Amino acid sequence: MLAKLSDLIRALEDDEIVPYFQPIVDLRSGELRGYEVLARWMHPHEGLILPMSFIGVAEDNGLIGELTNQVLRKAFRETRELGTTPRLAVNVSPRQMRYTSLPLQIRNSAEEQGFPLDKLTVEITESALMGNIEQATQIANALKDLGCRLSLDDFGTGYSSLAHLQALPFDQLKIDRSFVASIATKRESRKIVAAILGLGHSLDLVNLAEGVEEDAQAEILLRLGCELAQGWRYGKPMPSEAMPQAAAAVPHAVALGSHHGATGSVLEALPAERLAQIQAIYDGAPVGLCFIDRKLQLVSLNDRLAKMLGQPIEWHLGRKVGELYPETFAQIEPYLRRALSGDAVPEVRLGGEVAAGRNILVSFQPARDEANEVIGVSVAALEAPSASQTSAIESTERREPNQRRNQRGWLLAAVEQ
Repeated sequence: MLAKLSDLIRALEDDEIVPYFQPIVDLRSGELRGYEVLARWMHPHEGLILPMSFIGVAEDNGLIGELTNQVLRKAFRETRELGTTPRLAVNVSPRQMRYTSLPLQIRNSAEEQGFPLDKLTVEITESALMGNIEQATQIANALKDLGCRLSLDDFGTGYSSLAHLQALPFDQLKIDRSFVASIATKRESRKIVAAILGLGHSLDLVNLAEGVEEDAQAEILLRLGCELAQGWRYGKPMPSEAMPQAAAAVPHAVALGSHHGATGSVLEALPAERLAQIQAIYDGAPVGLCFIDRKLQLVSLNDRLAKMLGQPIEWHLGRKVGELYPETFAQIEPYLRRALSGDAVPEVRLGGEVAAGRNILVSFQPARDEANEVIGVSVAALEAPSASQTSAIESTERREPNQRRNQRGWLLAAVEQ
């Protein structure tokens, strides 16, 4: 039910519009990364009123600017009073993107409450950019000059998205909840989300998925390479006084393999046919496998390699090899560089903290895209028998010819794969 204009005017005069805060988390680690600020109407008789009942009325009657200012000032003040300065995100109305005074209003609210604008993300919906892209670009650039980050909200539900990404200096893509809601049940939704994430990664944008409610959704998003998430799985919108307790109660990161097997990967951003083949290889390979991108970050690895390294799959994803294993990286970096230049490097004996006295052989193979450009390195690792183990095998071979042939065949097959 829509609010009456007279009631909304009175609410603004009586300071009844308040901010609520919904957590935004890092999908890989489960760490809290900030909050989205959402407007609520604390009605003296009706109780809490959700924005769908009054935002449209405010937009249609020129009150959205005052409403936003009221919410922002309170959000800035209340977080400061908690003794923290979390990153906040706020959605601006399409109507507000028509007024060049918007950056000044945001700056004044922040300065009044002592909130640093480099901690603020301004979310802009695609519909807000329709009609006058030049003016929207001017406002967006002014917000960037203030230090704000920009997020394209509800991506994929509007028009001319690619033109908007090209024209405006966005830092983040926000995937609409309509795709996230069905990501675990509809292949089409997974394809769309994978495509959006691939686009975001190619443009060096941070990806945020909204409406995450279930572990299965979080796991799929993590596999696809999404960085941030918000939704009821991590917390419902709350008043500022509930934030300290809520921050301590944010659910842990989802464990990969709980819903879709034991392989952690963002390779689902590839075409489905290729994904099915690659996934089968990863799942069934008798050797440790991983893919390292041009930034020397681990994009994917299988369960066998994770066990060989002694850390879970999700601990590795999206992190640089040098950060995870500095000693080993110092040894293998030249081979990774060679592979990135196009040369295959077979059977390197691994040292450093990973080997820990074991006899591990590693091969580095350049991975190429359809244009034959190297996009990363495919790494295969095999834990071969030690010298003492080899002697034992040879002794057994002399006694049992059939077993000897089987063992040799297994080792050759493992190395060839």
